[in-house]
Amino acid sequence: MIDLHTHTFFSDGVLSPSELVYRSKYKGYTTIALTDHIDYSNMETVIASIIKVAKILTENYDILVLPGAELTYIPPKLIKDATDKCRKLGAEIIVVHGETVAETVPPKTNICAVEAGVDILAHPGHLSEEEAGIAAENNVKIEITSRIGHNVTNKEVAEVALKKKAKLVLNTDTHSPENLLSKELIAQVLSDAGLPSNYYDIMQKNSLEIIENKRIQ
Repeated sequence: MIDLHTHTFFSDGVLSPSELVYRSKYKGYTTIALTDHIDYSNMETVIASIIKVAKILTENYDILVLPGAELTYIPPKLIKDATDKCRKLGAEIIVVHGETVAETVPPKTNICAVEAGVDILAHPGHLSEEEAGIAAENNVKIEITSRIGHNVTNKEVAEVALKKKAKLVLNTDTHSPENLLSKELIAQVLSDAGLPSNYYDIMQKNSLEIIENKRIQ
């Protein structure tokens, strides 16, 4: 499993980065991104802390740990600016907290995120064809999520994304240990999203593409 959307106690997760990473390794994960919730109040401090611990854990736990950020409730017109700032601070994976139907996310978050060229648009709710088309053009990956509440539109998201040739990734949005996935849960998420079980390999390649692009840069 390559999981590029998780949370620690640096935001609203319950685990320390060390515990989350080790539990992920124990589950068979090969790569994990620590993408705590970020806005203009905490981006400097949280990203610096995550970069520090990601290096230590990668070196000691034999799992690739990537420092990232989930831009959350950022005023939509500022998403591009916040993305640029987080990247300059060293965040390798930029996720945007999309317009999930489970929360009152600011309208136009999705469109501003894909226009900004972030790495992943998370739980986008009622993804529009316009948003999916721009995501495809800008190589922004669209998330299929296992997170309860956010996952209710997975099937709709998958249909729209595939129609417009936007690439899908599978993430957990982990906040606690029970959110980490097993093979059985992965199969269930794909089935609920209307995707064949072998599509998991494609989604993992799409996640790997994000990582490889960062390494090239």
